[in-house]
Amino acid sequence: MSTGSFGSAVASCRPSGLQPVTLPASALDSTAPEYLRDLRRELADEDRTPAELTLAVAFDEDCSFATQETVERVRDHVRAAAQLGAGRVSVTVEAVADESKVEPALSAARERARREGVTLAVERAE
Repeated sequence: MSTGSFGSAVASCRPSGLQPVTLPASALDSTAPEYLRDLRRELADEDRTPAELTLAVAFDEDCSFATQETVERVRDHVRAAAQLGAGRVSVTVEAVADESKVEPALSAARERARREGVTLAVERAE
């Protein structure tokens, strides 16, 4: 973990000609590195830069294996966001069958995102 100050780096930021965009995970054909590399290049060619990846998930089964499968999908998209250069993954949780299984899994995913340099924002669908 860095112990330096980021103040000078943040203060020196200036607007860029690239338009930040939000990508829905459903629009991705793959989370394979080759695909993401090509997508990032295509976005740059269009003067766009990925800022956020959005994803909707449901933990609607009271099953540890199903919970892990769903959270693995979240982690795959965290890795995809990191490779694309997006700083945030926004996850909408549409259903939760067993909070006691879901919250620790999402907490671990948040920590993984932090290590990847990505913010994982989780909200519950109304």
